[in-house]
Amino acid sequence: MTRFIHDQFAKDYLEELLKSYGEVKASSRVAGEVREIDVLFSPALEANNLEILGLLGKFAATPAIFEPFRNPASEEEICDCLLKLLEVRGTLQREANRNKISIKELEIPKLWILSPTVSVRILSGFSAIQASNWVSGVYLMGEYLRTAIVVIHQLPRTQETLWLRILGRGKVQKQAIDELEALSSNHPFRKATLELLYNLQQNLVMSQIEESDDRELIMRLAPLYQQDKEQAVLEGEQRLIIRQLNHRFGEIDSSVIERIRGLSTDQLETLGEAFLDFSSLTDLETWLDQNL
Repeated sequence: MTRFIHDQFAKDYLEELLKSYGEVKASSRVAGEVREIDVLFSPALEANNLEILGLLGKFAATPAIFEPFRNPASEEEICDCLLKLLEVRGTLQREANRNKISIKELEIPKLWILSPTVSVRILSGFSAIQASNWVSGVYLMGEYLRTAIVVIHQLPRTQETLWLRILGRGKVQKQAIDELEALSSNHPFRKATLELLYNLQQNLVMSQIEESDDRELIMRLAPLYQQDKEQAVLEGEQRLIIRQLNHRFGEIDSSVIERIRGLSTDQLETLGEAFLDFSSLTDLETWLDQNL
């Protein structure tokens, strides 16, 4: 049950990260026996700033199929992923034949199978070898297969791999969440990723989870969720007070606004009552001097 919850999170997460850089089709169907590609991505002609996604951005520099797995991918699941890739390739080839043009190699998506761990036996069985030009944990199959198995738990713990390690499990995922929390609050993907993780947490709670990894994930996210809720309330009160003061006294100097943003929730509530008695900005500044 919880595997499907994690699968949906992974699709939503990858779509959120990649949608600014091209066309994303989550749960895209392919011909033949009905199969769904988890995430099919086509980069925009001018996809700028992909480097902010680190290793994931490098994967997304060309058309890509992403197949994330919560549990270690089995040989049958990897074969199914390869079938999806071949069916996409076949569709592109048929379209090129109808238009009497040659299909370009760069138009064929690369398949990135994202799995927390993969056994040596499976890697060997698919002739997947550690790529010399990629970080550890990226195993390439034969050139014409255009496929890599990404073993998330083998990726180095660096900023470059953060957005992939979020899709790990247990300790690896917890460390990635710690790093996500430490990012600047204005990082373009921090807030959206945390919101998706909170949704995952709530879905796991409602599913009455049994796996220890899921229980640990819920416990890790609970205090972070509470902090974000409290921060959202604080920022809302700040905006309200500043708007009221601007309405009453005109545009307030930025230095005064910064001092207001340094107030606690209790102090903001006290200011909200006190400013009704202010007759000028001098009264506000005096109050700030006395309460900061």
